[in-house]
Amino acid sequence: MDLQLRNKLVLVTGSTQGIGKEIAKTFLEEGARVVINGRTQEKLDRIVNELNPHGDIQGFAADVSTKEGADALIQKVEAIGDLDVLVNNTAMFEVKDVEDVTDEDWMSYFETNIMSAVRLSRHFLPKMLERDTGRILNISSEAGVKPLAEMIPYSTTKGAINSLTRGLAERTKGTSVTVNAVLPGPTWTEGVAGFMKGAAENAGEELESFTKDYFKNNEPTSLIQRFGTVEEVASVVVYLASPKASAINGAMQKVEGGIIRSV
Repeated sequence: MDLQLRNKLVLVTGSTQGIGKEIAKTFLEEGARVVINGRTQEKLDRIVNELNPHGDIQGFAADVSTKEGADALIQKVEAIGDLDVLVNNTAMFEVKDVEDVTDEDWMSYFETNIMSAVRLSRHFLPKMLERDTGRILNISSEAGVKPLAEMIPYSTTKGAINSLTRGLAERTKGTSVTVNAVLPGPTWTEGVAGFMKGAAENAGEELESFTKDYFKNNEPTSLIQRFGTVEEVASVVVYLASPKASAINGAMQKVEGGIIRSV
C-alpha cells in the first residue's frame, strides 16, 4: 500500500532508540524526509549513519524538555521546510514507589513528557492549520488509560498527553489536519530488554521463561500475552500520518495487545 508520504517532512523526537527510532525508519521506508532528535549529537550521528541507507535523514541534538532546546530544534526544522508530520515521542519513565518521587522528579516528568509535546505542537499546529495540511502524532501509553501503581508519574503524564491530543484535535475541526495519540502497551525495546534481563537475574530465572511468565503474573488482561514489537507500533503511527487515515482524528489508538479491558 502506498501511504502517499513521499517527500513529506517528518520530525520524530526522542528517536535515537526504541519506538522512536523504528518510527523514523518506517517513515524513511515510505519515502519521507525525516529529522530525528535526541540530546547528544554523537549518538544522533551514529543513528543517522545507520538509517541513511533507508532514505533522507538528518539529526539535530536538542533537549526538548526545555524551552531553549525546543526553540533550537524548531529553528533547525524550519530551515529545511514546512513540517508535514510531528511525532512527539520524547518521554521518561522509572519504576519507583510514588512516596519516593520528589517534587523535582515530578517537574522533570512534566517538562519531558508533556511540555516537550506542548512546545512543539504550539508552534507547528497553527502553521499546519494555515496550510490546511499536517499531522501530529503523540506517543502515549496504555498507562495513560490504565495507570500503573509502580509508575504513577509516568501514567499521570501520559493521561495528560491523551487530553492534550483530544484538545488539539478540537482545534482542527473542519480542516485537513489531524491530531491523534498512539497508545503502545509493553513493547520490547532496548530499555525493556535490559530491565527484564536484570529482573530475571535477580529472580534467578532464565530470561525466556521469566518474560513469558511476566504477562501471566503482571498483565493477565493482555490478549496477545507477549511484548509488542517496535515495528508493530511504528506501522500504526505511520499509517495515521498518511492521507489514507484522514478520517481518524482525536483518537487514542491502542496498540497494547488488548490489555485495556474495554469496548
